[in-house]
Amino acid sequence: MAETIKVLGQSSLAATTLSDVYTVGAGKSVSISSITVCNRGSSATTFRMSVAVDGAADGNSQYLYYDQAIDAHSTFVATIGITLDAADVVRVYAGNANLSVNIFGVEVQ
Repeated sequence: MAETIKVLGQSSLAATTLSDVYTVGAGKSVSISSITVCNRGSSATTFRMSVAVDGAADGNSQYLYYDQAIDAHSTFVATIGITLDAADVVRVYAGNANLSVNIFGVEVQ
């Protein structure tokens, strides 16, 4: 099995939209070591983050963070250790259009 340490996903999010930031590829699994959410804007906002097993439709049980506050010009860092399988999806919802998300980890194939 080959393991690759990498940036798994990056996105500049649209406001008030739940967006797929990373989907695990076919035949792969991943271990997410950290996720950052950066507020590039001059006002505070919130975000939501969920994990959808096998790309399931959005549901309450999937949320890791819900309306998590993030100050202006700051970065939220989750050192988290999530393991995902093929077709699992990390989704993020942004309260405004000034948020960037980066997901870091190890991909196994």
